[in-house]
Amino acid sequence: MIKHLLTGREFDLNAFEKLMDAAAMLKAGRGKANQPRPLEGKSIGLIFSKASTRTRVSFEVGIHELGGQPLYMDAGKTQMGRGESIPDTARVLSRFLHGIVIRTFKQSDVEGLAEWGSIPIVNALTDDYHPCQAFCDLFTIQERLGKLEGVKMAYLGDGASNMANSLAMACKMAGMQFVIAAPEEFRPSQAILDENPGKGTAEWTTNPDEALKDADFIYTDVWVSMGFESEAAERMRILEPYRVDMNAVRKAKKDVRVMHCLPAHRGDEITDDVMDSEYSIVFDEAENRLHMHKAILYTLFS
Repeated sequence: MIKHLLTGREFDLNAFEKLMDAAAMLKAGRGKANQPRPLEGKSIGLIFSKASTRTRVSFEVGIHELGGQPLYMDAGKTQMGRGESIPDTARVLSRFLHGIVIRTFKQSDVEGLAEWGSIPIVNALTDDYHPCQAFCDLFTIQERLGKLEGVKMAYLGDGASNMANSLAMACKMAGMQFVIAAPEEFRPSQAILDENPGKGTAEWTTNPDEALKDADFIYTDVWVSMGFESEAAERMRILEPYRVDMNAVRKAKKDVRVMHCLPAHRGDEITDDVMDSEYSIVFDEAENRLHMHKAILYTLFS
């Protein structure tokens, strides 16, 4: 039984396939009678240290639709923001809540809540991992193609980011080919590239053209994530050759589709003409955040 979602490693291929089926079931049945309500009578805390639009709204709506009560907490306005320890926080909140969704900076905070608490913990983003988004992205691909195995995704940009880490692990588990195109300064974690969770592969190159060749999907993310604002000018300079523009799109398959986890900084990592083109499935991907978040909670609480 899976109790937490901390990095994504909690799900093997069998559990992941069941998660995908749950997301499809919940999406197809949304708004219809007799939908599952595994959170009936339960309160789920949302602890957010970082700004959020999609993550907060989709989790709040999803918890409500699954029968639960979401409780939003700005971490800076709790005792956590004044130095209360993670073990104390975990033990106290476990007495009040039935689960916690946390969006924060340090991965150790997420893992500390799981270690010291007694309720399910969901990582809704840290500096190291973003498993909810990676699972949503693969759900979006499977929904479109009907398969994941053998699909090639090219990731352009910051290869050391939480999204690169989580997509590398998820794509390998699902049997996909994942190629990161990133400069040496933002090379991906070699340890994550070397992990072997499934039949897929994850590689790194400094050459965007190499990654784009025969790609079924192109993925990008912001170049300056929250917490790295002081590095903005240098990051923009180094990552400029990795922008997803129409020239990049034309180097992939003719029917390639472009993904972005949002928010997008248009003109930086992706251009307007790509975001608003027939190649973009960015807003389908954004919608699927709701269905995947519901599927994660359904899996943890059913």
